[in-house]
Amino acid sequence: MQAKELISEIIPFLRVSDSGEKALTWMEIFRISHLPIVDNGQLLGIISDTDIYDLNSIKEAVVNHNLSLMKPYVLENQHIYEIINLVSNLKLTLIPVLSLDKKYLGAISMFSLLHELGKMTAIESEGGIIVLEMMPHEYSMHDISRIVESNDAKILSSYIKSDPNKSSMEVTLKLNKIDLSSVLRTFDRYSYNVKATYGDDSKLDTLYYDRYEMFLNYINV
Repeated sequence: MQAKELISEIIPFLRVSDSGEKALTWMEIFRISHLPIVDNGQLLGIISDTDIYDLNSIKEAVVNHNLSLMKPYVLENQHIYEIINLVSNLKLTLIPVLSLDKKYLGAISMFSLLHELGKMTAIESEGGIIVLEMMPHEYSMHDISRIVESNDAKILSSYIKSDPNKSSMEVTLKLNKIDLSSVLRTFDRYSYNVKATYGDDSKLDTLYYDRYEMFLNYINV
């Protein structure tokens, strides 16, 4: 998915004549901490709520203040993974999107990224989850998918989690079926270490909440 497909239709931008007070009002309405400042289709930068609180008077136009604005952006054809990486590194609640000729097109909010990430990882699809723990040299998605598919199941999504304090890694699989018993028996037969399984709704809700919290902690917003 590309940046142009993720642009929010409701998040406004600030004009140079807008006041800091107006910016704070919009930030509160849209639950964000940053807003882009745009002049004649050109991105001047983004202003944060902290920047505004540091102003001498929030009722004055932002152009009347000597601001050192950040100017991060993504181009319309950049992939969602690149966008998430930039947002997380800079601890932003939104990122401006520019056309290939550097015209301002709109902005992507962190919440839009979370929503799309949820769809990409098949969170909304019915199915169970298996968490495998293994050493990096043991990992083979070909072998894992063969075991899953031999039990008439499909992998809807997967991701790997590495812990710098551990030599092992976790492989989380979202499958298209809730009854995981046959898949688990086959993993056991091939000596895979199944760390956790989630098949009923209550456990899945807990897992999704934990993963959501992990993502928020990762980006530190």
